[in-house]
Amino acid sequence: MSQGPAESADLGALAELAPELASTFVSVASDIALVIGADGVIRNVAQGDAPLLRRAAGWVGQTFASTVTEDSRGKIQQLLKDVDTCGVSRRREVNLVGGDGADIPVAFAAIRLGRDGPVLAVGRDLRAIAAIQQRFVEAQQELERDYWRQRQAESRYRLLFQVATDAVLVVDAASMAIVEANRAAAALFGRSVQALVGQAVSAGVDAMSRPAVDELLLTARSSGKPAEIRARLQGAVPGEAPSLVDISATPFRAVTDNLPQMLLLVRARRSEARGERSSGSGQQRLADYVEHTPDAVAITDSSGRVLMANPALLKLCPAGSTEPQLKGRPLALVLGDRSLKLDALVAETRRTGIVALASLPLGGTGGVDGPPPVVVEVSAALMEEGDQECLGFTLRRLPPVRSVASLPTLGGLAEAIEALAGNLGSATLPNLLEEATLLAEKHLIRSALGRTQGDLTAAAKWLGITPDDLALRLQHQALSAGPVSIGPSTLLN
Repeated sequence: MSQGPAESADLGALAELAPELASTFVSVASDIALVIGADGVIRNVAQGDAPLLRRAAGWVGQTFASTVTEDSRGKIQQLLKDVDTCGVSRRREVNLVGGDGADIPVAFAAIRLGRDGPVLAVGRDLRAIAAIQQRFVEAQQELERDYWRQRQAESRYRLLFQVATDAVLVVDAASMAIVEANRAAAALFGRSVQALVGQAVSAGVDAMSRPAVDELLLTARSSGKPAEIRARLQGAVPGEAPSLVDISATPFRAVTDNLPQMLLLVRARRSEARGERSSGSGQQRLADYVEHTPDAVAITDSSGRVLMANPALLKLCPAGSTEPQLKGRPLALVLGDRSLKLDALVAETRRTGIVALASLPLGGTGGVDGPPPVVVEVSAALMEEGDQECLGFTLRRLPPVRSVASLPTLGGLAEAIEALAGNLGSATLPNLLEEATLLAEKHLIRSALGRTQGDLTAAAKWLGITPDDLALRLQHQALSAGPVSIGPSTLLN
């Protein structure tokens, strides 16, 4: 068993020189040295040219434990116990009570000079080391904050990008037929929305992938849980890289005609290149799209309160609006939806899983002299982020329209048809018939609006179509339901 310093050498001869030893230690290798009697009371204090603590000279006559903070007193007691037991203590880090209220971290070690001699406690200032450690901790915390900010930004861009670009299909879980689809689905599968309705999801993918897609839908229906696979689109050219898509299916229940119905919400997106999902270029692509797309994109909670929004949506809000200001506020309120259609769309989306196309005016004062509302085309779909049910909205601004006042009377329509007849020989019959159909549609819409004093809902009822269909026809014809005047006009340019 090895001997401690007190046992290997008798230091009692140095007891009388304790104050001189304290000064020597301070000048050579420490910042403060204390000579402590057997009763634990300080007999002498030595400091260097730059005193660690000016008030330390007044410690003479006080106990060592009284010079440190309350949470450090146990360490001082343990230090003195080590000295009594072994003659020497191990290093203890304590906090000295500062005169200006700031505690000073100091590392103390002690040795007893002889069996009954005084204790020499030597301390080293740790403030520089503590400052470095604090800067390290702060730097580490800042790195963590940057990391999580980046992760949150990446998640935000990914979700907004999916809302704007994902193909969304609502599938009847019983028949596995598509009952609704959005514009992105039509673009992905190369068919119109009307052509997709009633078809099987697997009809749009390659024959080799169809069994897997059918199995995906069956698994989601039977398990009641989301599932996802990767498949290849139909029509891939042999020898070329296949066009891959990620397809997910999420079951949800809806009520149709007061009867419960199981539906599947199917989302499809083109698969990213290998490694691009986590690469900087992939994230930059998402960010660029979200920041610069003219389509306004928003994600709301199940009650329609904003969670995320892109810059294009902020342009539809009052000037100076920022995304943090919008969070938690109803989307209908921040967009100035005076028609209250957005609230209805929220309920419809939660009920059916998707609203493929709806037209509504936003903003405007509603007065004759005030700014006109901005008409947008809205699509929305259910989505899930973790355990939270969310709604994704895409709003596309429709071009400015001109008033129905420019529509012709019946005489004007007859004149326009007669003018079309003058193009015989220079235009084909199908083209002339298409133009005549457009002229007749404009005239009939104008007549319906004239009879209902511009009331879209009433006019749609006269025409036997829905108000949304009428609004879309007005946009397609570059018209608006403004004041109707009766007078000659022409539709031909």
